[in-house]
Amino acid sequence: MKCPQCSSGNSKVVESREVSESSSIRRRRQCLKCSTRFTTYERVERPHLVVVKRNGDRTLYDRSKLLAGIMRACEKRPVSQVAIENLIAGIERELHSCDEPEVTTNKIGDMVLTRLAPLDAVAYVRFASVYRDFDTLDSFERELTKVREELSKAST
Repeated sequence: MKCPQCSSGNSKVVESREVSESSSIRRRRQCLKCSTRFTTYERVERPHLVVVKRNGDRTLYDRSKLLAGIMRACEKRPVSQVAIENLIAGIERELHSCDEPEVTTNKIGDMVLTRLAPLDAVAYVRFASVYRDFDTLDSFERELTKVREELSKAST
C-alpha cells in the first residue's frame, strides 16, 4: 500500500478492525518513511455486476457512484460515515445474493430509499427528489406526505 503523502510502499498496520457487519476490514497504517497515518479498507472482491440504466444502457456497478449519491443526500445531515458504509454494504450484500448478473437502477434506488428512510427523513427526500426526478411541486408534496405518514406510523 502506497503512502498518500510520500508514495512510499513501506507501511505497517497499526490497527485492524471489521466494519460493515464483517464485509470489510478497516486498517490504520503508518508510513515507515514519513510516519503519516492513513486508513485503508479491504473488501472481498465479488463477481462483476452490470447495472441497467433507465435508457437501456449497461454499465458495470460502481460503488463510488452509489456512495457519492448517498453522500450528497446526507450532506449536512447527522448521518455518520459508518452508517452510510453499513447502508451500502447491506445493498451490495442483497445485490450479490440475488445471483443475477444484471440489476436495474430502479431496484438499486428503491433499496437505497428503503434503508435511508429510517436513518434520516431529509436525506431520504433529497435522494428521492433526484432518483424519482420530481418534475412538479405536486409530485414532491406527495412524496413528503408519504414520508410523514410512514414516520407517524413508526412513532406510534
